[in-house]
Parts: sequence; structure tokens; C-alpha cells
Amino acid sequence: MQYISRRDFLSRSGSCAAHIALAAAFSPRLLSEGWARTPAGPIAAREPFGSLERIADGIWALVSTPLSGDRTTLSNGGIIAGRSAVLAIEGFNQPAGAQWLATKARELTGRWPTHVAITHYHADHANGIAGYLAPDQHPAVRATEKTRQLVLQRNQPADTARAAALAAAVLLSATEPTTLDLGGRAIRVVPRSGHTESDVSIEVDDASVVFAGDLFWNGMFPNYVDAIPTKLSASVQSLRKLRPRVYVPGHGAVGREDDYDRYISMIDDVEVHARRAHSRGIPAPEAAAAYSIPAPLGEWTLFNKAFFDRAFTAWYRELGV
Repeated sequence: MQYISRRDFLSRSGSCAAHIALAAAFSPRLLSEGWARTPAGPIAAREPFGSLERIADGIWALVSTPLSGDRTTLSNGGIIAGRSAVLAIEGFNQPAGAQWLATKARELTGRWPTHVAITHYHADHANGIAGYLAPDQHPAVRATEKTRQLVLQRNQPADTARAAALAAAVLLSATEPTTLDLGGRAIRVVPRSGHTESDVSIEVDDASVVFAGDLFWNGMFPNYVDAIPTKLSASVQSLRKLRPRVYVPGHGAVGREDDYDRYISMIDDVEVHARRAHSRGIPAPEAAAAYSIPAPLGEWTLFNKAFFDRAFTAWYRELGV
């Protein structure tokens, strides 16, 4: 396994895109091949960067497979169709990713996306937003004010089309769910936080489907670079429903209750160990170096000790260094 120092790791991996790039470098081949597990439904389209899976009537999940090296999308996304409108989820890493999803939406539903929702500001979810724009197509971009602000400030869009699309975004409430009527199908966009200052989940109650963004990483240790761990835990717990539910993560295969519960158990375990180490005065790097995911929780893609370092650092930031 290639070695990288803590300092180099932290300087090179300040985004989810870099987090995933390092996954390709560090993940064992077996875990890399297992990124996209058995599809959750029929495959509507497949590309080197991912596959489009039908997970319910009028709902498709784009499961990205970035460990192949193709960085067109990087994050997951999806399509939700109603009788009169179509929602596309995420802007992806490159405009080509958004354009591809929009084209597939038209093939599958007869419509170019009328709405686009971004779950949070990270580049792999937002930087390709201009790909949804066409000479005769200008879908309404939906994002919280904080997400739009962070994209423009931190991602620093160089292309004017992306900046213009975000500047014209329809702002979502940061405190109350926003309902989108797609025609016979109501979508709830629920403001949350934890992975970043401003996350949203996109929930389809009639189909019991939730697009969780990076609040959920299925089988992959999450990126804590901007995390507020207590809020992350609260948001993740609030998305867990007693009835059966399909969870589309920000990264990894589409999951169900068992997958989601395993994720909850993992982030809870990180919390227990971080709080214990902090109370004993153990420095975050030392505590992270001693941590390992319990064997009963199975294998997790992208696990190198430096990723634990970031998680423990986030917890110590909240608890007080």
C-alpha cells in the first residue's frame, strides 16, 4: 500500500472529489470492484462513470463508479418524474455528467429536467450544473442560500454559465421543508446539516425513496472535512424510518434498511471512540491511529488511517481541542 503522510493527506484531500480520488489510490482491488453491487433495479443506461437504475415507478438513481477513474460525475444523483415536471438531482463534477443525465431524463420521461436540486456545495455535487442548460432549456435550479453562497465562494466557478445558473437559483428554505409538485407526485426537499453547514435530503413519500446526498455513504467511510458531527448524527437518525425505504447515498450503491443501519452503527462507533479519547486527553491523531471499524460492521471502501484522522479531528473541533 502506498504511504502518504498525515500532512500531505490533509493538504491534498480537502474535498469529496479528492477524498474519492484517494480512494482509487488506496482501496484494495476487491473493494474497488465491489463499489457498484447488485443493482437495485433494472439498468436503464450504463457508462464507465456509472449506471442509471430504475428504483421505483418514475424514479431512477444514478450510481457513480468513480473508482474506475472516470470523473465525469463522481457523486450519485437521480431523476424523479411526475406527470408535468421532472426533477434532476445533483450537478455532478463536470457539465458532461449533468448533460448526460438530462438527456437520459428526456429519453425516459419525454422531458428535459424542469427542476434541478443540489444537496450541498461540494464540487462533485455542484460544479457541473451548467450541463443542464441548453439553448431552449433552462431548468429551475433549487439550492439553499448557504449552498449557493458556498459554491460561488469556495468552488469559484470559472465558467459564466455555472455562475449564472447558481445566481438565478430558486432558494430553498433553510428551516422548513419545501414541496415541489411534479404533477401527481409531491417531492419534499428537507433542509438538514451535518456533512456541511447546509445539506438537503430529497424525499419521495409515495415511493418511500430518499436521496440523502452525502449524509449517507454506503459502504464507504465518509468525508468529515466540513462535518459537524453532532448534527450529522441527528440528520442521519432523522432519515431512518420504521417502514421499508430505499436510500440513495451520495456515494456507493443504493441501500436499504440494513445498509443504512450499518452506516448508523459505524458513525455511532466513531462518536463513542472520539468522545472517550477526548475525555482522556488523547490527541486526535493518536486516537485516530488507534481506531478501527469493528469487524461485525464489515468492510468499508477507502479506509486508510488518515480518513479516521479527519473524523476524529471534526469531533475534537466540536468537543473543544
